[in-house]
Amino acid sequence: MRALIILTMALAALVLGCDDEDRVATSRDPVPPGNPVTGREIFRFDTFGDERFWTDTLRMHEVIQSAVDPLTALAVGLKVDSDALPPGILTQVDLSDPATTVALLELDAVVGLKAQVENGTIQRIGVTCALCHSDVDDSVQEGIGRRLDGHPNRDLDPGKILSLSPALQDPAIQAVLTSWGPGRYDAYWNHDGVNDPTVIPPAYGLSEVPVETFTGEGPVSYWNAYVAVTQMHSQGSFFDPELGIDIRATPDLVTPKLPDLQAYQLTLPAPAPPAGSFDAEAAARGAALFGGQATCADCHVPPTFTDAGERVHDPSDTGMDPVLAGRGTTSGYRTTPLRGAWQHPPYFHDGSAATLADVVEHYDAFLGLDLSAQQKADLVEYLKSL
Repeated sequence: MRALIILTMALAALVLGCDDEDRVATSRDPVPPGNPVTGREIFRFDTFGDERFWTDTLRMHEVIQSAVDPLTALAVGLKVDSDALPPGILTQVDLSDPATTVALLELDAVVGLKAQVENGTIQRIGVTCALCHSDVDDSVQEGIGRRLDGHPNRDLDPGKILSLSPALQDPAIQAVLTSWGPGRYDAYWNHDGVNDPTVIPPAYGLSEVPVETFTGEGPVSYWNAYVAVTQMHSQGSFFDPELGIDIRATPDLVTPKLPDLQAYQLTLPAPAPPAGSFDAEAAARGAALFGGQATCADCHVPPTFTDAGERVHDPSDTGMDPVLAGRGTTSGYRTTPLRGAWQHPPYFHDGSAATLADVVEHYDAFLGLDLSAQQKADLVEYLKSL
């Protein structure tokens, strides 16, 4: 585990190219308006120069070239964009052959991976925002379909994928990476050495939400910068003195793109619930409970269903696991927006509630609401309707 932390700090040192007086702005600063059309291309295809990490350090191009066939890729949660495929191609290729994965990469069809392929050989590979924050609609088969940008890829197993790297075979590192499981990732572990993964959050429905991180540090541009620089290991700058992180790159391939990237993300609506997926009469009763006896609306304030930006909550106020709160800078949790909640179980930052019914049960017990079984069921139907 310490080996990866040392590796990360070494990579940070490589990009420190400025004098102390040439101080970059804090990454919490707001970014100017951007172009969402350009932002979509950045979100889907821009690696910000992280190939140096995924290729030169982790050697993932070697792993994919030799051992990752499409069936293996789908098994670890990677997705394939059907719109990037020639018609009928999947019936003509061997899905158990790693060469097919290389061909899919050359077509830009593997969501969140960007590769340079020459004569059937991967020369360079990197990752994009879409790796964790896009899914597909499974319209061709499970894991293959049209892109759903902003949807959390809860099938993706980032730890398992990282564990395949020849550079991360230390037993202590392997134990951590293989402990995360699908849909979970620890974005602080390579800095503080604490293993406490969170669920991958959605990147949709954020247009009127002032802070996006679980612990309420800042706007979506802040988290984009943090992840791009410290997790994707892109060539960019990130400065947050409260986290003790000061990484500066010349040239900075991240910061100039943050406005466009944020502009695109803010266009992504939360998905509407499918027709017939909830009981409308029960949901109406649940709405009354939500704003009344159950007190949900005290924090999940409509229409955004959050009080983020106004306050963060101490873990003891909501019965949440306090570990993540202590690793951030606010010592608390922001209230999670609820639009599209039907779409992305499990719930809470740590995934400790498998279903919406579990969420209701948690708060009924913790807050002493004394709801009846029917009232709990009605609340679930309302949450499914958002």
